[in-house]
Amino acid sequence: MHIFRHLATISDAFKGAVIAIGNFDGVHRGHQALIQRAAAIAKARRAPMAVMVFEPTPQEFFNPGGAPFRLTPFHTKARLVSDLGADALFAFPFDEALAHQSAEDFVHDILQTGLRAACVVVGEDFQFGAGRGGDDEMLVTMGKIEGFGTEIVPQVMAGAKYEGEKVSSTLIRQLLMKGKTQDVSDLLGRPFAIEGRVEHGEARGRTLGFPTANICMDGYIRPAFGIYAVRATLFEGEKPVSHHDGVANVGIRPMYLAEKPLMEAFLFDFAADIYGRRLAVDLVSYIRPEAKFTTVEQLITQMNADKRNARAALDRIPAHW
Repeated sequence: MHIFRHLATISDAFKGAVIAIGNFDGVHRGHQALIQRAAAIAKARRAPMAVMVFEPTPQEFFNPGGAPFRLTPFHTKARLVSDLGADALFAFPFDEALAHQSAEDFVHDILQTGLRAACVVVGEDFQFGAGRGGDDEMLVTMGKIEGFGTEIVPQVMAGAKYEGEKVSSTLIRQLLMKGKTQDVSDLLGRPFAIEGRVEHGEARGRTLGFPTANICMDGYIRPAFGIYAVRATLFEGEKPVSHHDGVANVGIRPMYLAEKPLMEAFLFDFAADIYGRRLAVDLVSYIRPEAKFTTVEQLITQMNADKRNARAALDRIPAHW
């Protein structure tokens, strides 16, 4: 998949594409349905298929310094979009110019003149342009004027368990903050993962007999802090090379008071040096909240119990890979 950051850099080979547009945070089952529909249209038209997103997201642009909310950082989102068959990812900067561009100008200047879109695919709640002045109905009308097709994909419903709510990034965030890992997996179509480069920590886990792979959570939504049964994927470049079961702490470590939330994953039966390597850690099952212990011995006893409970949880839940 080719990634383009600016309209001017897009080659002719990717103009005339079928384009799926959205934030696609989480690339959940609703997003997957939309992107898959765009892929089907592109195949029928023998056209390239592209996904359009904005970096930073509009929410980050209008609320700089706000609480972290992302389900998928850009790197992860790009890989998931590629896995769904996109030929190109248009990751355009959301800046002052775009924030003030009218819906009409967005359609004419970007979709028609800049990209020569063959068809645009969006969800039925799609809004765009300055002040969210455009919606899906306006896009259909303008598409007819500008000469491209438009397809509106119906919302994917979350099911009776969720009282008729649609699958949405907002619902998934709410469930994550409650530690509802299985519900999150149902809506994403896979477990929620925290992904990043393995960093050097304080090596406290190693002295306790539990060496951990530490990943910074900057930008990520904060799941319920606590202990999770996890499955981790180790990457070589963009290629997954191995999978590992484990147990992880997500939070601030009340006994030691970390300055900022951190993911610390202990991988079972694993001893390789992976500092600087990319690791994606799936939160498979929530075991317990974080707790503060009086002594190191109490902490080690609890960590051994967490390890047993994590193994038992992973035995019950099939791996998604």
